[in-house]
This record gives sequence, structure tokens and C-alpha cells, in this order.
Amino acid sequence: MTVLFFFQIHCRLINHLVMSSILSNVLPAPEDPVLSVIFACRDDPCPVKLNVSAGAYRTEEGKPLVLEVVRKAEQQLANDLSCDKGYLPIDGLADFNKLSAKLTLGDDSHAVEENRVVTIQCLSAITGFLSVHLRAPGYAKWSGGREAAHVNTPRGRGSNSGGGHLSRGSFTTRLRGPVPNPTWGNHPFIFTLAGLCVEYFRYYDPQTRGLDFEGMLEDLGAAPSGAIVVLQSCAHNPTGIDPTLEQWEKIRQIVRSKGLLPFFDNAYQVRCTTTFAFGNLDSDAQSVRMFVADGGECLIAQSFAKNMGLYGERIGALTIVCTSQDVARKVHSQVLLVVRPMYLSPPIHGASIVTTILKNSDMYKDWTIELKGMADRIISMRQQLYEAIQARGTPGDWTHIIKQIGMFSFTGLNEKQVRWMAKEYHIYMTYDGRISIASLSSKTVPQLADAIHAAVTRIA
Repeated sequence: MTVLFFFQIHCRLINHLVMSSILSNVLPAPEDPVLSVIFACRDDPCPVKLNVSAGAYRTEEGKPLVLEVVRKAEQQLANDLSCDKGYLPIDGLADFNKLSAKLTLGDDSHAVEENRVVTIQCLSAITGFLSVHLRAPGYAKWSGGREAAHVNTPRGRGSNSGGGHLSRGSFTTRLRGPVPNPTWGNHPFIFTLAGLCVEYFRYYDPQTRGLDFEGMLEDLGAAPSGAIVVLQSCAHNPTGIDPTLEQWEKIRQIVRSKGLLPFFDNAYQVRCTTTFAFGNLDSDAQSVRMFVADGGECLIAQSFAKNMGLYGERIGALTIVCTSQDVARKVHSQVLLVVRPMYLSPPIHGASIVTTILKNSDMYKDWTIELKGMADRIISMRQQLYEAIQARGTPGDWTHIIKQIGMFSFTGLNEKQVRWMAKEYHIYMTYDGRISIASLSSKTVPQLADAIHAAVTRIA
């Protein structure tokens, strides 16, 4: 009996050791530069702390904005007893897909008329991930090879930034560690997770705080044929700098001549309008439509987080423009196989809201009016911040704040200055100096201007 007792104890101890060791060997993740800012702000007890890192629109009171037209659409859906909560098809709500493609490609798109377009409903944050899967094991299987993803990154001539030093015209740099990346921070993670080699082309010139257009063309010209090229259609995150229409045409010509596959991140359509870069929905989509009009292929990841304030609904779409109806049919079949093991059926609520607004002409008009309201506020915040910095006599040229477009401003502040502002002024932004203009208010602009002035005059 004693032997049996000790044997049972021994077995329990062995079992406990085996079971407790499985996860105990997990290593802590390296510091994420964006999450670390969010956590630092969250844990700061200062009552006047200011977070300008988040890419989300806020009201003058600093609160998330729920558009009135969204509330109206939700009420209409709640009153419609024919609506149910059943599973959607794998590719999502059909009307949502049709209307999303129309919003981006236009009413008179030849690609749509010729049935060369595949659109599926996606989770907002996963839209790009899906499109990359088409280039990762999927695309490799279809085309017999796997190419690099080239992501736009601010890189001065001969400088060291992003994923490390990138020689002019070369594509040998890989993303390295938690360094500030000048495209949306998740782009490199998404492409790397999908198995692609992330490489860079020049986009931002820190000396001029403008577009390094010649460097961009030169690097795109050196990209290998078949590579996927990530482009932001408007309101570039984080720089707030977009090519002109004439520059977009030259980009299109070199992308097509090199046989590259353009992948547009269209997260900010209308966000350009809300900074009045062009002034209407169609103009905001012109860069994409240039590529669609030439009959070539492209991928477009679309989100309704920013332009309808549906951040928590995670609602987006992936549109793939193909060269023929037959190719589109094959691509659609492959996309369904990608979706099935990932989430099988997309959520219905956000898609229903978007569809309700886009289908109804009165709601659509109300939506554009509310967007103009957001536009006016963002423009006002840019102007107020610029004037506040000027009034303090802060050294340097700060006109880029009112020249840049979209939700963000690439301030030009360095990491040392940013960290100092967090410590001394309790103001939090990403380490590359990007701030969310949409997070500011008339009350917080002077607070930020004071901190910028102090950082520039005290910290090199």
C-alpha cells in the first residue's frame, strides 16, 4: 500500500512537471514600438496626459465619434424584422461587396462591367493579410514562384532608417527589429507572417519632409518582375504625403513596365476628402482607378473604420481586379479556400451598416455631410497647431503640418525628443514622431505646442 501511494505521488509529480513545463518555456516578446507607447500612456497616472498616437478620429471633447447616419442605419436594421443573425456566405454580404467595389472603382468601371473584379468581405485588420496570402503560399502555387513585397518607407539618400541601410536601387534590406517604420506599422508584420521577404523603396525625404519621388521611381525600377508593391491610395500613413496625379501616372507606368503587382491599401478613402486634398470621393480614388483603367491587375484592401467610424466593427473588403472574367473566376475560387480555415464566415453587423448607408441616397448624402464636419475639424486642428508653434518661435520650418494630408502629421521630431516629451510633458506619440491630428482639440493644441517647443529647443 505504501509503495502504491508513493508511486501515485511520483506519477502526479511527473505529470505536474510535464504539464507545467509546456508554457513555462515561452519567452517574452520583444518590445513593440507602438504597443509600448499605448501601454506607457495607459499606465501614466498624470491627469492631463495626452495620447496622440492612436489612428482614430476624436471629437472636440476627445471622445470617439459615432456618426448620426450610422445610428440611423442601426436603428433601421433593428426595426427590420426580416433581418437575422445567420451565417453569411464565405465571401460575405453580396450587396456590401458590390457597393464597396463601386465606391472604390467608380460607377462606370469597365472592369466591373466586364466581370473582371472579385470582391470579398473581410475583417478590417485582416484584409491585407488575405491579399498577401494570395501571394504567399497561394500565389507561389499558382505561378510557380514567390516574390518580395516592397513597402514604402521614409529613407533619406544614403541614410540609415527603416529596416537598415538600403543602397540606392537595391532590394536587399530586410525588416529588422522594433524600429520605426514609415508605412503602417502592421504592413511589415502582415507580409512577413505570410512568408514574404519585406523590402523597401524610398518614399519620404526627411530633409525636405516631402516625397522622394526620384528615389521612389529609381527603386521601383530596380524591383524584380512579379514583385508585389504596396501603395497607399491616399492620405499616406504615417507621412501624410501623397504623390500628385502626374506623379501617380509615372508610378503606374513604371509598375506596369516592370511587371509588378500593385497592392493598394485604401484605408483612408474620404480621409483625403476630410483634409480636402482633392475634395470628393471619386478624386480620392483616382490613384487606384488609374491602375484599373489600363486593364492590368491590382489588389485593393479597403476599410470602413476611418471613413464611417466603424473601428470596432472590423469591416473591410478585398477587391482583386483581374485581366479577364475567366481569371477572376479562378481567383475567386482560391480566395474562398483562403478564407475558409481563417474565419469561415465574416461578421454581419458592420457589413449591414455600410450596405444600408451606401444603398440609400439620403443616407449617403448625410454621410458625406458628416464627413465634411470631420474635415473641417481636422483642418482647424492642423492650422491651430501650426499657428501655436509659430507663436512660440519654435526653431525650424513647420509648414509641413498644414501641407500634409490625412489623419496624421509626420512632425520631424526624433525618438529622443519623443521619449523626452512623454517623460516631461506626458504626451505620447509613436517614436518616429507621427501624431494623430484627429486626436487633438482646441484645448490640447497649446499643450502639444508647448511640449514641441521645449523638445526642439532643449533636446537635439
